[in-house]
Amino acid sequence: MSEEKKQEEMQDEELVTEAEEAGESAKSADPEKDETSGSGEEAKDAGDAKNDGEKKESSAEEEALNVKYMRLMADFQNFKRRTEKEKSDIYAFANEKIVSELLNVIDNFERALLHGAAGDSFAEGMNMIFKQLQGVLEKAGVKEIEALGLDFDPNFHNAVMTEDSTEYESGKVTEVLQKGYTLNSKVIRPSMVKVAN
Repeated sequence: MSEEKKQEEMQDEELVTEAEEAGESAKSADPEKDETSGSGEEAKDAGDAKNDGEKKESSAEEEALNVKYMRLMADFQNFKRRTEKEKSDIYAFANEKIVSELLNVIDNFERALLHGAAGDSFAEGMNMIFKQLQGVLEKAGVKEIEALGLDFDPNFHNAVMTEDSTEYESGKVTEVLQKGYTLNSKVIRPSMVKVAN
């Protein structure tokens, strides 16, 4: 029995030794696990950094797209305003050419009426037609430029002569040789005038 006990004890010791060896091998495997877990954490940190970098890049791309979109919207608004202004200018000044041609007709009407007799019915009829023509032109936006007795303004007046005058101060318009007109506040023909010295 003692031998059997000895054998059992030897087997037990062998088992203990095997268990200890298994424990040591497990311990020696643990640092590897620690290393892999460490490298896993490093990989996780690298992945997080990569994700942060991708997020920063995507936010930078979004910001660039937003800036591009805002510029595009501003360009479109400017284009829209410009086309609306061009359209309104076309409506406002579409009649400019025909009005410029009619100004010569008005000049001839005025000259003819100056030579008409005061009580002549034909002259009165011509005067009525002339007033009707002036009314049509006024509705289209044509206005006569006031000049006589006013300060000379090169934006509205074309000085062709100067003269000494006792009636008007220096720089004032003394006589209108040809009337000037505006179409919707744009000068289509300046007044031809004499100016006092």
